[in-house]
Amino acid sequence: MEEKKFYVKDVLLILAGTCLYAFGLVTFNIANDLAEGGVTGITLILRALFYIDPAYSTLIINIPLILIGGKILGKHSFYYTILGTVSLSVFLWLWQRWPIEVNLDHDLLIASLLAGLAAGIGSGLVYRVGGTTGGTDVVARILEKNYGISMGRSLLIFDILVLILSLSYIDVKRMMYTLIVSFVFSRVVDSVLDGAYAAKGILVISDHTEDIGRVIMAVLERGVTYLDGQGGYSQVDKKVLYVVVSPSEIMEIKRIVHEIDAKAFISVINVHEAIGEGFTYARPSKKIFKKKNQLT
Repeated sequence: MEEKKFYVKDVLLILAGTCLYAFGLVTFNIANDLAEGGVTGITLILRALFYIDPAYSTLIINIPLILIGGKILGKHSFYYTILGTVSLSVFLWLWQRWPIEVNLDHDLLIASLLAGLAAGIGSGLVYRVGGTTGGTDVVARILEKNYGISMGRSLLIFDILVLILSLSYIDVKRMMYTLIVSFVFSRVVDSVLDGAYAAKGILVISDHTEDIGRVIMAVLERGVTYLDGQGGYSQVDKKVLYVVVSPSEIMEIKRIVHEIDAKAFISVINVHEAIGEGFTYARPSKKIFKKKNQLT
């Protein structure tokens, strides 16, 4: 039952992502004569030069790439890629037949930012559940899986190559604005994949590690972990405290540690994703008087 709910959620996210992506493409890119990168950019070139509907060309061009992706990425990603590609074509067809006009007063900068935002969020939702919208997304996911290259970075490179070809139907001015679209797209994709907020991991080395841990658990209601450590110079064994918190709680952690041990060593590291039981970005509600009592 839980597995079924999981897949239903994935499907809904893919549909929502492709719907938003298609909306941005029709409403901001096509309406303002902005190009696009990847296979989508190629479909826009075909639209401008040969009047071929992107809803059809997107599906036709992606067929061989989907087959490649199915062999390399496995059954799970293969099915999700089929869903993402087909739904993108369907939503492109729908938004072109029933468009929603957004009056931007011919401001290409705003159009570029909105286009990158819509495409980035939409694609990011699809990538987050392990799917793609076909095209260079498949290649980008292969590069991420096998070589550790972020999808946002590889997609930006592909976009630039297609944008050069797009000069066949747009001028340099619009191409530069399209570069803004591609840059915003790549940044937003990475942000969506990393999560809405970047968590912070904190390492604390102190002679009073357990006291610090008890206060953090009582005041912030965050779980802590004790790691075994040894000083390289002193050769003294010590407990190292590790805790994952939201960025807004860093200063409070530092204050707690300083009040208990002013000589404690604190290291703050970026945590791009925190999953599993024991962590949530929702900050527990705390009473001021409870906090003061715990520190006294």
